Amino acid sequence: MTHIGVLLPSRETAMAGSHDAAGLVRFAAAAEDAGFDSVWIGDSPLARTRVDPLLLLAAVAATTSRVRMGTAALTATLRHPLLGAHTAATVDQLSAGRLVLGVGAGFPLPESRDEFAAIGVPFDERVGRLDETVAIWRESWSGGGRFEGRYWKFEDLSGALPAASAAGPPLWLAGSDTPRVLRRVARHYDGWLPFLPDAGAYARGWSVIRDLTDRPVTAAMYATINLDPDPAKAHSELDGYVRQYYRRSLDVMSTVQAYFGGSPGQCVDWLGRYLDAGAEHLILRVGSLDARRQLDALADVLPVLRAAR
Repeated sequence: MTHIGVLLPSRETAMAGSHDAAGLVRFAAAAEDAGFDSVWIGDSPLARTRVDPLLLLAAVAATTSRVRMGTAALTATLRHPLLGAHTAATVDQLSAGRLVLGVGAGFPLPESRDEFAAIGVPFDERVGRLDETVAIWRESWSGGGRFEGRYWKFEDLSGALPAASAAGPPLWLAGSDTPRVLRRVARHYDGWLPFLPDAGAYARGWSVIRDLTDRPVTAAMYATINLDPDPAKAHSELDGYVRQYYRRSLDVMSTVQAYFGGSPGQCVDWLGRYLDAGAEHLILRVGSLDARRQLDALADVLPVLRAAR
């Protein structure tokens, strides 16, 4: 079954010069009313500053009843693992088990390095610390005892706050299709959340994960979308959005991340290639500062996309 979610526009409100936490909660409610299956939010306290994702999702949990809620992606190692586990368990309880934690190690960019340095986390240790952090989370949610890893040691986790279930929220790894990432997904994570610009590469990566593990793993996909009946207008607006946020052109960014600007019909065909490649859960980011207009346009695509697949 195809699940389709939308990213809450926390970075877009920041780009517009106004951090609007209350507006993001209303956007989540609108997404639920429009028929989306999930809502997601990114994370960055300093590098690309936006509201705290877990606190925001606590408010979303209180104002929605059906949609799954997730982080895409939470830079988990910027938080002490016990405090991160505690907050996530609280949100999971508030949402009655609707929370999904997409986690990432952070991009190798100067602003990301500065963010890690400001918080006091060694940037070069971020991958190992991420995998160890999620192991601690699972141990704490399940009422486990002693934990000893490379970076952290805890004598007793049995008193940690439980999540909505003993397994805790599903943990998806946001990353690419490198052999190392695919092995980590197969060994440690409940889902794969890439942003690959090529559906063929997605299919090959997903095939590797399936060959490496018999565990159930969710195949997700993250893409930035701008829709308009005039494809040229959609492409132009998306290019302006990308230039404003990344200071790079759409042509450059499209070599490393999945972007689509065009008509709704073209979008259905484009996303369909990822569904054919194995994707089960699409997470769509609106590539526009007019996020509500794009939400309405994406909502019109939902029944067509689901009917086609």
